Amino acid sequence: MYESKKKFFYGTGRRKSSVARVRVYENGTGSIIVNGRDIDEYFGLETLKLIVRQPLVTTDMLGKVDVVVTVTGGGVSGQAGAIRHGISRALLQLNPENRPALKAAGLLTRDPRMKERKKYGLKAARRAPQFSKR
Repeated sequence: MYESKKKFFYGTGRRKSSVARVRVYENGTGSIIVNGRDIDEYFGLETLKLIVRQPLVTTDMLGKVDVVVTVTGGGVSGQAGAIRHGISRALLQLNPENRPALKAAGLLTRDPRMKERKKYGLKAARRAPQFSKR
């Protein structure tokens, strides 16, 4: 896919239970490859593609860099958010002057919302068993 001799910048993005390992190659054509497939092939919804491209649009790097992503865990929405976070972190390594623009757009903040764990004695995280008088 991509030769290891080409210089890249790395960023790890996380959201919910998804983890994205992102490599941004400078002087590229603007292709975004997710798990070996093109972004248009991987994500069906247009909104998810917009979420992924948001850091590139914010820093005016769309079409100037190539992005290769390996993402695992969670659903499509969580994966898109994780990729966005990872791209933002990689662009920060590429050029530290991108920080004010990315920070103002809220792209460097990790979304901390995760599914709460199930507790013993309960049916779900907070759902108690149904009360029975008899």
